[in-house]
Amino acid sequence: MRTQVAIIGAGPAGLLLGQLLHLYGIETVILERKDPDYVLARIRAGLLEQGTVNLMEEVGVAARLHREGLVHDGIELAFGGARHRIDMKKATGGKTVTIYGQTEVTRDLMDARAAAGLTTVYEADEVTPRDFDTDHPRVSYRKDGVTHEIACDFIAGCDGFHGISRESVPASAIQTFDRIYPFGWLGILSETPPVSPELIYSRHERGFALCTMRSTHRSRYYLQCSLDDHVDNWSDDRFWDELKRRLDQEAVDNLVIGPSIEKSIAPLRSFVAEPMRFGRMFLAGDAAHIVPPTGAKGLNLAASDVHFLSQALREFYGEKSSAGIDAYSAKALARVWKAERFSWWMTSMLHLFPDTDDFTARIQLAELNYLVTSQAATTSLSENYTGLPY
Repeated sequence: MRTQVAIIGAGPAGLLLGQLLHLYGIETVILERKDPDYVLARIRAGLLEQGTVNLMEEVGVAARLHREGLVHDGIELAFGGARHRIDMKKATGGKTVTIYGQTEVTRDLMDARAAAGLTTVYEADEVTPRDFDTDHPRVSYRKDGVTHEIACDFIAGCDGFHGISRESVPASAIQTFDRIYPFGWLGILSETPPVSPELIYSRHERGFALCTMRSTHRSRYYLQCSLDDHVDNWSDDRFWDELKRRLDQEAVDNLVIGPSIEKSIAPLRSFVAEPMRFGRMFLAGDAAHIVPPTGAKGLNLAASDVHFLSQALREFYGEKSSAGIDAYSAKALARVWKAERFSWWMTSMLHLFPDTDDFTARIQLAELNYLVTSQAATTSLSENYTGLPY
């Protein structure tokens, strides 16, 4: 088999890249280790920057997003027993974010790819990128016990943090930057109406809490917990009781509780791999970087990577210029590091760390007070939260 771009990974990054390249007349084949049901069963966040929404519109898969997504003009910060609203739309001159589950983004992109008759190989085992340091890269894989090979012009590694793409790069050719945070997020999903129309980020002496949603009738709540904790230690009753302790009284009064339909603990980490190009193989999304979820940047960074990469490949094939692919890594990483900074800042300001003493706690509160009283600080948060320009 031969194609122009072989994409490893059928998550949002790989699927969105495939749709953009199809729009530009560039052939792709996507290889995915798991089956479609497994891919769709992955529970992930779902807050989309305006730039991500624009990309979904560009590839023609935004109809359901606009019909079912929840547009948010702001967020609320809770500390000291009170809530403070940040009007992001006002601060940025009109920019908003949209609540729309990553699973739904994936489903829309999968459906669009199938409708276009494009090739996706699911349950592809032993996927291996080869010869990407030459002009003739290829990807091998096994399917139903038979070994196959795809010859291509380029390889796009969109296969996540644990994928084979980054692992295939020689250690001498890549540098990684890593920070593991000393806590996790215990999250539950419940078939209950959200406690507030917008997200509530709560900084509390017992630990961070986040109130978010998937729809007008399905809510997602998070509690900061220790890394060695386990979901079996948390009954639904214990979770709701602890959440109430970390919220302001108005939120407690409005909280509708119910049985959890999903419960999990996610560790928090910051990670960046440099560069994001290795000959004729590119990394995009979680294959190249991880952010703590506090800033809601994971899926959106994947989308911006895909934007830069798709434009570079469009330029290569349409204009016979390699300028875009040569600049891809530096351009993508410039935006990645800004998002890493923002996510680290949000995480540091809102969480209880093991070494948080009285001085540090006062600094956190001073930062939050400045944030909600300074127009400059409000604008800075809003610009970053709604998404820096591509």
